[in-house]
Amino acid sequence: MTFLRYSKDPRTEQSLRHSVRDGVAYSFMAGAGETYFSAYALFLKATTAQISWLAAFPSLLGSFAQLLSAWLASRTGQRKTIVLLGVALQTLMWLPIVWLPYFFPTHAVAALIVCVALYYAGGHLAAPAWNSLMGDLVPERRRGRFFARRGRLMSITTFIALVFAGFLLHLGKSEAHTRIAFSLIFSLAALARVYSAVQLARMHDPLPVPHPLDLPPLAGWWARARSSDFARFTLFMSAMNFAVAIASPFFAVFMLRDLHFTYLQYMSALAFSVLLQFLTLRTWGRLGDIFGNRLVMLATGCLIPVFPVLWLISSHYGYILCLQALGGLCWAGFSLSASNYLYDVSPPDRRAVFTAVHNVLSSLTLFAGALLGGFLSLVVPDKFTLFGHGVTWTSSLWALMLVSTLARTAVVLGLLPPLREVREVRRLTPAGLMLRVARFNALTDMVSDVLALTRRRLRAVKPA
Repeated sequence: MTFLRYSKDPRTEQSLRHSVRDGVAYSFMAGAGETYFSAYALFLKATTAQISWLAAFPSLLGSFAQLLSAWLASRTGQRKTIVLLGVALQTLMWLPIVWLPYFFPTHAVAALIVCVALYYAGGHLAAPAWNSLMGDLVPERRRGRFFARRGRLMSITTFIALVFAGFLLHLGKSEAHTRIAFSLIFSLAALARVYSAVQLARMHDPLPVPHPLDLPPLAGWWARARSSDFARFTLFMSAMNFAVAIASPFFAVFMLRDLHFTYLQYMSALAFSVLLQFLTLRTWGRLGDIFGNRLVMLATGCLIPVFPVLWLISSHYGYILCLQALGGLCWAGFSLSASNYLYDVSPPDRRAVFTAVHNVLSSLTLFAGALLGGFLSLVVPDKFTLFGHGVTWTSSLWALMLVSTLARTAVVLGLLPPLREVREVRRLTPAGLMLRVARFNALTDMVSDVLALTRRRLRAVKPA
């Protein structure tokens, strides 16, 4: 595989190549495994309340894993070792996820929730150290392009794994066949994580001087928070995660249980979103490098609040696919720019600590949002009388989507504008940015990628 060069240091360049391979392997695991956790839980007869705990409990446990990770990094400085420890835990948890339902069928859902929570705890344990390591390895001025390119390869791999797993589940003609299909795709996901661990182990760790995990004094914390770009961004993302988590864990329930999608239709809906991410990530990364990550967050953040309520307008399959495609476009830009903005506002020598604090607060708000969504799903009926007229919704989850839309809107209007761009970038309005995205041609972009790759390979061939 031919790679663009991002650094003049051979060890750094080689580490970035291993990081790309790690990302591709991780994406196969996510596409074939993580994406189908909710579907697997529903197959095991999980209730809506259990689905909320499947989404909430991993976030709660993960917040403690984040703090442990930052503490270990500050004491040992061995970031790669911590990353590999988290990845090992994540890999091992695939075994009980696959086999526990066979041995404990009456407690299959409860066992799955615990195993998935430990699985995500492994990922949370690795995250702060990995973010700190990558922040030191990736040159700041090429950060958007590198993560966009890595993200595109991850997106297309997720798409392939997602489609493969969906077709395999679709072929199951009985409950036994479907159970075997789940076991097979989860086993392949575990093998992909093993390959990912091998690539991570080959990366170079610059070994910065460890910074102790110390908490700032309480005196004057409000004044410091008001003037801190990191604090404002963390508050915004934590609130956004809370608003999103009210509804996001239940879209699988909505599609598979209430709209009666087949596994093939469910896979296609998810794949449309992933495909649009693949097609647009490079454009978002380039725009973030040139015009700033804040502008990308502002432009995409204005559209993200409306998505949950749009699901209530129609249950037509074609409409759902269009909605998923638009969501993939916006979430690709928002997620990439938010990740890169965190690098911008985190001091390099304290990046692991800052990332842990950011992720802990985000995890706790995800936990709270998912629990609120689960509570609403239990107490809000799908039929009620309004001014003497009976109102019937397609699903009892309508309240979750409405509340999530209102909460997202409040977060975007109240907490996104105060964020400021911390790098020197070219100026552009959000409308101008979206106009550039609207002129984006996915086919042309893919052709240019192929031509650029061909030219690099031709230059690499030495004349005889």
